Amino acid sequence: MSELQGAEAVVLVGGKGTRLRPLTLSAPKPMLPTAGVPFLTHLLSRIREAGITHVVLGTSYKAEVFEEYFGDGSALGLELEYVVEDVPLDTAGAIRNVAHKLRERDVMVFNGDILSGVDLRGVLDTHRGSGADVTLHLVRVEDPRRFGCVPTDADGRVTAFLEKTENPPTDQINAGCYVFKREVIEGIPAGRPVSVERETFPGLLAAGARVQGHVDVSYWLDLGTPAAFVRGSADLVRGVAPTAALSATGEAVLLPGAVVDESAVVRGGATIGAGCTVAASAVVDGAVLFDGAVVGEGARVERSVLGANALVQAGAVVVDAVIGDGAVVGARCELVGGVRVWPGVVLPEAGIRFSADV
Repeated sequence: MSELQGAEAVVLVGGKGTRLRPLTLSAPKPMLPTAGVPFLTHLLSRIREAGITHVVLGTSYKAEVFEEYFGDGSALGLELEYVVEDVPLDTAGAIRNVAHKLRERDVMVFNGDILSGVDLRGVLDTHRGSGADVTLHLVRVEDPRRFGCVPTDADGRVTAFLEKTENPPTDQINAGCYVFKREVIEGIPAGRPVSVERETFPGLLAAGARVQGHVDVSYWLDLGTPAAFVRGSADLVRGVAPTAALSATGEAVLLPGAVVDESAVVRGGATIGAGCTVAASAVVDGAVLFDGAVVGEGARVERSVLGANALVQAGAVVVDAVIGDGAVVGARCELVGGVRVWPGVVLPEAGIRFSADV
């Protein structure tokens, strides 16, 4: 892939991922296994595919994990650098915090927990073609009430940044991907928390800067909740969401050393981690099994996450749930509807059931 001249990337990966606990107790959200590799690998692969090679990661929570795994980035064809945020600086503050590592005129900035199918070169073309100071990727969603809305005029210029409201004037929302002229980043106040949505972008509009929108209806998902994380992983496995980090797509991904009994059913974009075991007559549907997890005979695991070395014993049902690392779900237990089991917890046989009929 030819390199994009005059462009580099910043990925913000400093969040604690509290909505994904207990999974994020042991790893930062962008490092959680997603379709068999850390989620950040998918984003970095698409950045490289677009022709960008210099990437700066803005880290904070468990910062050392990123460099330990990705190193200098050469394995992905990238030049990676790391900047640690000692105190939380919010979105714009985190971008400003990496400014000393930047060297190109255009800087693409990504939230590290968004799974998106946007055409990255298309966003940059919009930015350069309109002569914008900042360009925002805006995605159209069916129900914009849960998000802040970003209206644009006939020329695609952003006219306002609106908080969440019951009657949004537009279905366009901030999709967490931006292009900044580097001097705009250097103009953000340093050393204190600054929000792009509440301070930087409204301030640019008030000053008469050109803030452009790149609007599309591409695949877009915020992986902030367990349900979204599971869906995103399944969509990557099935090829619904784009990535350049997987060699093949299908009903499931089995990592090396995974053992699935021939009578078991694994489907729906499931990921079976390294060293996992899925026993006879078990069903794993659209779920993510971290390395070493075990699903017992006749057990059913749907749209759930099993942490590393978690054990779901025979006949148990786990639906829309999160089971922490090393936890044990006893035989014939039934966990549904958002249940979270913390690492190492042991639930006794038939100890918890959510059936309406008993």
